[in-house]
Amino acid sequence: MNLDILSVLTFLPMLGAGVVMLLRVFAPTNKMLPRWTALLFSLVVLVLSIVLTVQYAGGTCPVGNVPATVAEAGADAPFSFACQHFSSFFPLINSNWHVGVDGVSVVMVLLTGILVPLAILISFEVDTQVHEHMALFLFLEMGLIGLFVSLDLIVFFVFWEIGLVPMYFLINIWGGENRRYASFKFFLYTMAGSLGLLLAIQLIGLISGTMDIPTLLANFPKGLNAAGSPLTLPFQADIGVVKAIAFIAFFVAFAIKVPIWPFHTWLPDAHTEAPTAGSMLLAGVMLKLGAYGLIRLVIPLFPAEAASFAPWIGILAVAGIVLGAFAAWGQNDFKRLVAYSSVNHMGFVVLGIAVFAAAYNGIVNGGYGADHESILRSVTMATNGAVFQMFNHGLSSAGMFLLVGALYHKAHTRDLTKFGGIWTLAPVYGGLLVFVSMASLGLPGLNGFVSEFQVVAGSWNIFPVYVALSMLGLLLTGSYILKGIRAVLQGKPNPHLVGHHLEIEAREVIALAPLAVLMLITGIWPAWIMPLINSAVTRLFGG
Repeated sequence: MNLDILSVLTFLPMLGAGVVMLLRVFAPTNKMLPRWTALLFSLVVLVLSIVLTVQYAGGTCPVGNVPATVAEAGADAPFSFACQHFSSFFPLINSNWHVGVDGVSVVMVLLTGILVPLAILISFEVDTQVHEHMALFLFLEMGLIGLFVSLDLIVFFVFWEIGLVPMYFLINIWGGENRRYASFKFFLYTMAGSLGLLLAIQLIGLISGTMDIPTLLANFPKGLNAAGSPLTLPFQADIGVVKAIAFIAFFVAFAIKVPIWPFHTWLPDAHTEAPTAGSMLLAGVMLKLGAYGLIRLVIPLFPAEAASFAPWIGILAVAGIVLGAFAAWGQNDFKRLVAYSSVNHMGFVVLGIAVFAAAYNGIVNGGYGADHESILRSVTMATNGAVFQMFNHGLSSAGMFLLVGALYHKAHTRDLTKFGGIWTLAPVYGGLLVFVSMASLGLPGLNGFVSEFQVVAGSWNIFPVYVALSMLGLLLTGSYILKGIRAVLQGKPNPHLVGHHLEIEAREVIALAPLAVLMLITGIWPAWIMPLINSAVTRLFGG
């Protein structure tokens, strides 16, 4: 296999994990060496992800060695992929090592490249089984990047499962008091969805004769197999029923990962018990896998089924926005409050996806008559907003969990009733907490406002009632954010905290600084990244 930037990006973290574990053999007592080795490998991945993003934005990204047949199939697909690489992988089941990126996946690769070294830096405080801890972060990074660049369903599924394993061990070994319960719940929920996903992938491959995603995107929605002939089943069944079952299997698997209400109950436990760095990556990147799967696979592969189910997706989105905010407001555990806020904020991603699902089939088939242009503008804005919110929430949620963890490791409590007056005791920490909280809230001038505004503005023309109801969630977002700020920072210092060193440490500031800078820059000048997302979204609708 000839090396290309995507393959290097994918497997370099695995190489790094192997090196770190070799240090376990040759330098078992040296704890700093595996920390710095893991950080170095993750920083190289970050540099490569930036190079990839710049190349893609400039249109200079090499096409690679994609065969003409694959390139031709991809030309008619709703995504236009660059930097493609193709090699034989598993010919027996028509599966190949086919990777590539578009504006959606390149942004997710960049987000992963940014967050992993920051999480590793925060993990320097871990003092037990350091080699294994650092290796798991790199192994997780391989799974995340591999999924975002996969253009083959089997390869996609392999990386989908790879990402599950290291996070399970990070929670189970280095988590809190109830870590075993939380890790098992996380693992079982995700595996339950994965079983249906695997069966649906096998079914699609069986009736289509290919696992290649661009080929499937071009042919499967039209009822055609890889050769351009009508889909046929090796058993007696209605093809429409089979596609509907496959759609449900795909949707449930990705809904659990987002998580969409009511599939969200694993999330607060996993976040609460995970180590700080684990929570940063779980909220910052892993929740995005489900939304990415919905945008990349579910709606383009099953446009008719998605359109029929779109109102229900919208209802679930609003439920997540409103009930997630209510749940966050009712928490006295600071970390659990932030965990439920993810359900609230990811609800806006799901609302944008619901709009995409509702209108995609009609737009690509020339529907809506005189309203076509108006609907197209609204749906494009909502879909752009959903992808942008994935990126923005990744920054702000990682920042919030970093700050919660920084306080917990000094005060040894997350109980909001036991804080108070910390702004007096730790003014730098207080200022940073307010800044990141306002970004999470969606204050104009910071990153959260731009993406949530796009979702709300784009959704109004399609689901006005849902948008109106979601405003209650926005109001409650302000309530739980202010509750957290008031309980932690304001009032008189709690007597048991006086005398403790609560100020944020230099290493924590270094880890938070890139996130804070990106929150500010993206809020003031979103044009640095929006064209990348818009290029893929516009292509989705035939632009």
